[in-house]
Order: sequence, then structure tokens, then C-alpha cells
Amino acid sequence: MSARPQPLVVGAGPAGIRAAAALVAAGLRPLVVDEAPACGGQIYRQRLVQDGRSTKDLYGSEAGKAERLHAAFAALDGHIDYWPQALLWNLRDGTADIAVAGTSRRVAYDGLILATGATDRVLPVPGWTLPGVFTLGGSQVSLKAQGCAIGSRVVFAGSGPLLYLVAWQYMKAGVEVAAVLDAAPATAKLNLIRAVPLDAGIVLRGARFVAELRLRGVAIRTGVEGLRFEGEGRVSGVAWREGGRERRLACDGVGYGLALRSETQLADLAGCTFRFDDRDRAWLPTRDVAGRSSVAGVYLAGDGAGIAGADAAERAGERAALALLEDRGLAVDRARVVALETELARIGRLRDVLEAAFPFPAHWAGAIDDSITLCRCEGITAGAVREAAKHFDIGEINRLKAVSRVGMGRCQGRICAAASAEVLAAATGKPIDGVGRLRAQAPVKPIPLALQLAADRSEDAA
Repeated sequence: MSARPQPLVVGAGPAGIRAAAALVAAGLRPLVVDEAPACGGQIYRQRLVQDGRSTKDLYGSEAGKAERLHAAFAALDGHIDYWPQALLWNLRDGTADIAVAGTSRRVAYDGLILATGATDRVLPVPGWTLPGVFTLGGSQVSLKAQGCAIGSRVVFAGSGPLLYLVAWQYMKAGVEVAAVLDAAPATAKLNLIRAVPLDAGIVLRGARFVAELRLRGVAIRTGVEGLRFEGEGRVSGVAWREGGRERRLACDGVGYGLALRSETQLADLAGCTFRFDDRDRAWLPTRDVAGRSSVAGVYLAGDGAGIAGADAAERAGERAALALLEDRGLAVDRARVVALETELARIGRLRDVLEAAFPFPAHWAGAIDDSITLCRCEGITAGAVREAAKHFDIGEINRLKAVSRVGMGRCQGRICAAASAEVLAAATGKPIDGVGRLRAQAPVKPIPLALQLAADRSEDAA
């Protein structure tokens, strides 16, 4: 009798690490696949080389959590198979195609935990493609992993808790932070009062970030409109409207983002059912409280299934692993299950409050100038998208893709799909959930053509 295939965990961030640990504790040996060179995910990303910075320097108040998570993963050595710098680019018939070490390997799995995380969400604004303009997540990666700042005088703009966190991290690293430009109105922050009984620590931590930024002379502006980045050859300034007045600041680096969006392409390839989530303003794979998807044997955890943060990701990863064990008929600690689900429910309520405090500026989409590039890979402007929608009477994003090529480039819509949907919805007068979602295609990220050819030849030989 052939051996039962391994469980497969995709992602070695907080959710993936806790999932793998729970599987190992039950006597299983999972395969963990991750694109990064070391575990930790985006939030606890490790530096590429030792550079004299301590974990406190890298992670601030979250240093203890980072150290515990890294140590937990190190303790799994010898009990898991771990493929770093590996891209799972396709799923089909209970197998995964994984690009690793210059080859593409097809792996059969028995139980799939997708802990794929999230990426920055943006809406195009004038100058967003200028050199020196980074996403908030990109700014954070540069600082954490490479020990490099994106500029010597930096402006951070957008919305969401990450906006203030990254600005604070840059300030603590000794970089001059010229301003924090928040799209949300100041009145929205009153919602944080409702967050105190749910997690007073996170509210106090955020208040400390703001207070320390102000004490360092950082200008913090709210209710920002008409955001644009200016410069010739490289960003040299930021302009915006505030209270009806035009304002400008000089800078040589910008971190920009409007919260996060879940990475759901693999869930799509796995055949999962999707639903529209009003809070995340996105189509997400359906799951139950344990993390089970609509497809038997496929489990979802962490920000890849809905934005909730690192603490929720750890708990969701463990809960998804326990669901896998339950479905195999193995015993699990029921008290632990109840505790995890209780904590996840609390964090879900907290996430509702945070979304109200840092709302997505959906009204920006209708104001994007026709000349602004919307899809960077294919060079498609917002005007081209609007014209295609009007000329072909299009109100659905996949039809728009077919006639305009938006979402057909290297990123496969990972960057432009959400913004394109917002522009299409605004142009047609439809609600955002009425324009649908881009269906995922393999490969979910670019791979060398030689890898695909080798995989096809291997399949033909078999």
C-alpha cells in the first residue's frame, strides 16, 4: 500500500507556522512551501543578512511575538519538509506545481492549508508610477529585510493602521518622516473608542505611534483628497487638498497604500466558492469558523482568507490544522478549539471597528483622471477602461479584461484588479460587488517558460 501523501501548508507566516506546528504535534509531517527565504511572513519578515539591528529594532513592540514565532518554526526542523524561495504556481487534481531550486515539481498532497497572506491595495493617483513611490508594504520590506529606507525625507499616504505603523518604524529608524497623509476623516477615528473593550492594547499602541510622530514634528493630516505625487524622473513632492486648501510638501520617497487585499488566487485554482465581503470590499473564498473551505480537504487561514492581522492569523492557522486533523478522524483538544474560535470572533469584531476608523476611500475611483495608468503591466489607462466599458456596454470585470487587456500582464491582476473593479463600478453606476471578480489563471505569478516546458514534458512521459 502506498504511503498517504503529506499535508501541504502554503505560506510560512504566522498562519502557516502555527498550522505546521499543530500538524507536527499530532504526528504528521507536512510540507511547508514559502516564497520568502526565511519564515515570518510580511509582518515578521527577517533581514537577509545580519546587520547589527536587534529584533526590537526590527519589530518594535511586536519583537516578543516575532521571536516566539521564529523560534516555533525553528523547533519544527527535522519534523517538516520546508521549501523556502518556492512558488506554488498551480493546483490541479490534488496536486501542486511548485517552482523551486530552478525546477518545477509536481507534489501530491492530502490536505491543503492555504496561508497565502495579503498584499497592498492601491488606487492609482497622479504620479503613482514615479520612481521613489513605494507601497506601504514595499516600504516595510525595504526597511526590515534590506535595512534600506526608500528615501531620506519620506511622506506616507493612504489609509489603514499600517500607514501609521510604517511611518513610526521609519521614524524610529532615524529617517525624516515629513508627513502622514490619511485619507480617512478625523471623525472616523472616534470609532476607536469602541475598540477599547475589545483590545485596549492595540488602541493604546496606535495612540503612542501618533503621539511619538507628532513629538518628532511629523505633520499628520486627515481627510486628504486629490492626492498626487510630483516629480521629473523621480518623486520630489506630494500635493493634496485638505479642507478646500491646496497643500504641498517636498520629499524624495513616498509610501502609499489603502489597507490590504487578500491573496486568493490559489483558493480560486483549488475550486473554492467565493462570496463578496462588504468589510474587506473584496471577493473572498468561503470558509467556516474552523477554516474549512467549500472544497473538501482545502483549508483557509490568515489574511489570505480575509484581512484580520497577525494575531488572528496565528489562531486561524492553528484552527485550520485542527480542522484537518478532525477530518482525518484524529483527536483534538476541544477546549483549545473553543478558545481559538472565541478569540477569532473577538478579533473579527475588532476588525469591524478598525475598518470604520480607517475606511477605504471608494469615492476616489470616480475621480481618477482618464490619463492615469491603471494597469501598469499592459499600460492601460483609466480612460481606456471607461471607454471600453462604454463602447462594448460592459459591466463585468472579466469581459472588461477580454476587450481591454487589463489584468493580463505579469501581475495577473494582483495589483490592478481591485482598482479596475472600482473604476468599472463607478463608471457603470453599479455597486462594487456587481462587477464580479477576475478569475485566477495559472501561473499565479510569472515563472520561467523553461519550467513550464519541463513540467509538460514530465507529464507527457508519465
